[in-house]
Amino acid sequence: MNRRHFLQSVGAASCSLLLPPALAQTRSRTGYDNLLILVELKGGNDGLNTVVPYADRNYYNLRPRLAIPRDKVLQLDERTGLHPSLAPLLSTWKNRELAIVQGVGYPSPNLSHFRSIEIWDTASDSDETLADGWLARAFAATPPPAAFAADGIVIGSAEAGPLEGVGPRVITLTNTQQFLRQAQLAAPEGRARNPALDHILKIEADIVQAARGLSASYEFRTEFPGGPFGNAVKTACQAVAGKGGVAAVKLSLNGFDTHSNQPGTQERLLGDLAAGLAALRAAMMELDRWNSTLVLTYAEFGRRPKENQSNGTDHGTANAHFLLGGRVRGGLVGAIPRLDRLDGAGNVAFGVDFRSVYAIVLEQWWGLPSQNILQARHPPLDVLRSA
Repeated sequence: MNRRHFLQSVGAASCSLLLPPALAQTRSRTGYDNLLILVELKGGNDGLNTVVPYADRNYYNLRPRLAIPRDKVLQLDERTGLHPSLAPLLSTWKNRELAIVQGVGYPSPNLSHFRSIEIWDTASDSDETLADGWLARAFAATPPPAAFAADGIVIGSAEAGPLEGVGPRVITLTNTQQFLRQAQLAAPEGRARNPALDHILKIEADIVQAARGLSASYEFRTEFPGGPFGNAVKTACQAVAGKGGVAAVKLSLNGFDTHSNQPGTQERLLGDLAAGLAALRAAMMELDRWNSTLVLTYAEFGRRPKENQSNGTDHGTANAHFLLGGRVRGGLVGAIPRLDRLDGAGNVAFGVDFRSVYAIVLEQWWGLPSQNILQARHPPLDVLRSA
């Protein structure tokens, strides 16, 4: 029985624990008490209708049907605003705890869902393939404390994404209460002479350790929204409340591949996103963890500036992404989309390499050297306040 098949047999409906063949015996202390929460907007969110260049006439010329009317835009300054469904994030913006990074992308972009998200997950160049996720490489180089319940938790998707690899201990979790009940079935006893059986016993021991560190008993005053994303946010907060320790949590919100009928779909999804992030902020403040939490959104690509014939948008390139947290220096950063200078395919040129966003996490949030992990030097954006 191999490791993956064994893990699938341990209550795959609610959890799995992805473990390396051998864990490091000594784990150095780093800045992993600072929690990272990644939110993947699966399918490629339309950044131009999320962060709206309402003062640019080219925006309305390119999108005669899809453009957000100027009087409905939540204005952030004299030229840029937010989709109206993002209203729950305005208090975070006004508190200067939301940084909006525009023009995020990479050279020679790939417009395939599968390949582009692989590039984002592994922090590779567009013409190279890497096996391990960028967080997996970071944790392999500088492991989180062994006492942590897990290195990472994945919620809302079976895909580990940036946590994929042989290095980290990763829980794929849909419900903390189910996980805790099923973990009671794992009762490791001693060691075995057979290496394969010994490995299984080691996995069971780590499942038990994870269960001890997670908790579903904390009674939040925060009211979480319903729906899959709201439930995922609640599950993440319950796991963090357990005090067992975790370095990174990955959440997913599905459905952003809006080739047709985009307005209603994106309105609903951005409303789910905003309500979930607002509840996440309230819950982390309740736990006194907001100053040690960094939230980062990402997607495989943006959408093309010109609307298509199906009341939607096709695969594009540069995009806008959010960073939220009590130590975030809020505001608009990055590269304003130049809709008067589209490339030959009708896409916006990127202005911020996505790996410079990852460098914020590695260097400024966790205090790790980023060059080897990201394969090259990518200077981090200056969007964090000191502790």
